[in-house]
Amino acid sequence: MTSSTSRVRRTHDRPAPPGYHFDEADAQRAVDFFAKRLRHVEGPWAGHPFVLEPWQHDIVWNVFGWKRADGRRRYTTVYVEIPRKNGKSTFGAGLALKLLTADGEFGAQVYGAAEDRDQATIIFRIAAAMVRQDRFLRARCEIIDSSKRIVVARTNSFYRAIPADAEGTHGINAHGVIFDELHTQPDRKLYDVLTTSQGAQRQPLTVFFTTAGFDRATICGEEHDRALKVASGVIDDPSYLPVIYAAGEDDDWEDPKTWRKANPSYDALGIAFQEDLARQARRAKDSPAFRNTFLRLHLNRWTKQQTTWLPMERWDAAAGLLNIADVAADRHCTVAAWLASATELATVVVLFPPETEDGDYLVQMDAFAPADNIDALADRDGLPYRTWVEQGWLTLTEGDVIDFELIRRRIIDRYARRFQVDEIACNPRGAVQFMQQLQAEDQNVVEVLPGFATMSPALNELERLVLAKRIRHGGNAVLRAMVANLAVRHNPNGDLRPDREGSSGRIEGVITLLMALGRAIVHEVDESEWAAS
Repeated sequence: MTSSTSRVRRTHDRPAPPGYHFDEADAQRAVDFFAKRLRHVEGPWAGHPFVLEPWQHDIVWNVFGWKRADGRRRYTTVYVEIPRKNGKSTFGAGLALKLLTADGEFGAQVYGAAEDRDQATIIFRIAAAMVRQDRFLRARCEIIDSSKRIVVARTNSFYRAIPADAEGTHGINAHGVIFDELHTQPDRKLYDVLTTSQGAQRQPLTVFFTTAGFDRATICGEEHDRALKVASGVIDDPSYLPVIYAAGEDDDWEDPKTWRKANPSYDALGIAFQEDLARQARRAKDSPAFRNTFLRLHLNRWTKQQTTWLPMERWDAAAGLLNIADVAADRHCTVAAWLASATELATVVVLFPPETEDGDYLVQMDAFAPADNIDALADRDGLPYRTWVEQGWLTLTEGDVIDFELIRRRIIDRYARRFQVDEIACNPRGAVQFMQQLQAEDQNVVEVLPGFATMSPALNELERLVLAKRIRHGGNAVLRAMVANLAVRHNPNGDLRPDREGSSGRIEGVITLLMALGRAIVHEVDESEWAAS
C-alpha cells in the first residue's frame, strides 16, 4: 500500500536519552528490505512491492534506526494498537521475515503468537507467500507447512507460528516475537513464556499488534496501560515504543474525520474500505448492540464490556402498562422457562404476540429464588431481592433450592388453563424431568439451546421492538436489572447471543424472554407460510 497524503517522521518524536544515537543507514536498509524483498500477497495490491505506509514506515524507521552506545537496538518492545483492516497481519509478516532473514542474527528464533491455531496461521501464511514470491528468500528459506515453520538452514534460524495452547513452549529462546491480536489472549501463559525467553538475546524485539479490548483486567489491558504511561512520560522506559491510533473520547464517532484519525491506512485503502466503514457506522447508529463493537474494532476505543446491548432509557420508554388480569382469556401466547441451581434465579416468561399488525407484544415474567439463600444471593449480586419480593416481582420457594414443582404448577394453573399456550420452550440442561411432566399435562414442550442460531434472530427482533416501543413489559424490576447487565457477543458472521461471561450480572430473565420471542417468531413464519399456501 502506498499513500501520498501523510509525511513520514524521519526521527523519533521525542529527544533521545543520553547514550543513544540514530543510525540512518540501518533505518534505511530496514525500510528498503520491505520494498525490495517483499510483495503483497492478497487484495488489490497482490504482487506489488511492499512499500510501507507512513505509519508502518515510522515504526520500522525508529525501531531499526535508534541504537544504544554499543550498537544494539534501543527498542526491545513495540506496542501497536490499531483498528482492524489497516494491514496489521501483512506488516507483522514482513517484520517476522526481517528478523528472520536480514537482522544479522545467527540462530534466530522468531515466533508468531496468537490466540489459537487459525489466528497464528494467518501471519505464517502471509509470510510463506512472501517468501515464495522472492527469488532471494526462496533460495534461503524452507517452508514447512505442516508445522507452520520457515527455516533458514544457513543461519540455523527459524520462524514458528505458535498458538496460546501450544505444547512444548518452554525452552524457547526468542530473538523476535510478533504477537497478533493480544486482546484475544485467554490468559498470560504464552505471553509470559515468550516475553521472559529473551533475556539471553543480544537485541531481542517483541512487537504486540492488537485492536482495543473491552476488559482492562487482562494482559492486553495491562500492556495498553503501560503504553499510555510510557507515551505520557509517567513511566520512563526508553526501550518501549508505544504506537496507538484511536478515536478520542470526545471525537464524533459518526464523523469521517474521526474514522480517518483512527485508521492510519484510511486513504490508502480507498473507496471500498471507506464505504464499508460508513455502512458499519450506519449499523452502529441504528443498532445499539453493535455500537460498542464499531467503536472498539473500527475506532479502537476501549469499551467497558465486549458489547453492551441497549441504553436503559430505551428499555424504560417501552415499559408501558401491563396487568396480566386484563389480558383476554384464550389469547395465544408462548411460554419459556429457565430453571436454575441454588445460586441462580429461575425465570418464566409468558409472551403474547400482537393481535394486529402494528400491535404490541406483552411480556409477563415471573422470577423465583430459594428462600434460605435469598440474603446470600442479594449480597453476592448487589440487588434488592427482599424489596422485590415485597413488590411482587420475585417469588421465594421454601428451602435452599428452587422448587421446580411450584414453577410447573404456576405455568399450568396461571397460564395454560387460561390462555392458549402454543409452546413451552425450555433449556434442557437440568430440566428433563420438568419437561416430561409438562408433556404429561398435554403441553407442547420444545428444547431451546441458547446459542447464536436461536438467540440472534430473537435479539435483533427484541431490539427492533424496544426501539419502536412495541413491547410492553410493565417495568418489571427483576427483568430491568437483567437487561441492564446484558452484554452480547458477536461471531464473525455478525450473529449475536447473550454473553453470560461478559455481562455484569444475572441475565437469566433476558435469555428466557429471547427463548419465548424466538419461538414466537418461528410460529409467525410458519403461520404466514401456511396462509400463503
